[in-house]
Amino acid sequence: MKTKPLINEKGEVRELTRDDMKRARPAHEVLPKELLAVLPKRKSGERGPQRQLTKLSVTVRYSREVVEYFKSTGAGWQTRMDEVLKKWVARHRA
Repeated sequence: MKTKPLINEKGEVRELTRDDMKRARPAHEVLPKELLAVLPKRKSGERGPQRQLTKLSVTVRYSREVVEYFKSTGAGWQTRMDEVLKKWVARHRA
């Protein structure tokens, strides 16, 4: 079975499939020992420290029409909604 390349002509990594994940091997099998020795040691699922908190997770309710509009703009709709709100804040902060 031939697999699709992981990187396209622009150098962007495509979304991994279940088959890709099944073929994945543990880091200790594919990386040099010298590199493994200097990598941070973390437990499975543990995240590394963030340099600076950039976003805050909250639960909020928006009107159906607002959410439907932004979702209709496609992938990245939450980021676009954030940008609109940041512009509003910048205009009204005084």
